[in-house]
Amino acid sequence: MIEFAVNGTLMRGLELNGNLQKVGATFVREAETAPIYRLWTINDRHPAMLRVNENGAAIALEIWSISPAALGEVLMAEPAGLAIGKVVLSDMQEVLGVLGEPFLCEGQKEITEYGGWRAYTKNTKNL
Repeated sequence: MIEFAVNGTLMRGLELNGNLQKVGATFVREAETAPIYRLWTINDRHPAMLRVNENGAAIALEIWSISPAALGEVLMAEPAGLAIGKVVLSDMQEVLGVLGEPFLCEGQKEITEYGGWRAYTKNTKNL
């Protein structure tokens, strides 16, 4: 099994969480990234997290346990422009997680100041 970090609609209770559940993934814990990421909303449908060299912040996420085969299935159901890469957690552990490709964030609203997708959607109430 692989520890897998999710930072948006795959999280518990959100729109695409069923994609994790249907492949048998199990919730492990809530976590935060190291302060080296920035977050954008993509048309207020889902977030995209990018690693940056400066002015990064910690982003809230969830860690799930998932089989390698199921990870591929979940990725194929993700919106275009999201990919799997290594995510550095606040304790400096590296896990696989969902990251955005830079082109996806061009012209989109940055929401790093909220610290995560749940906080953004709660504070804006527009989703």
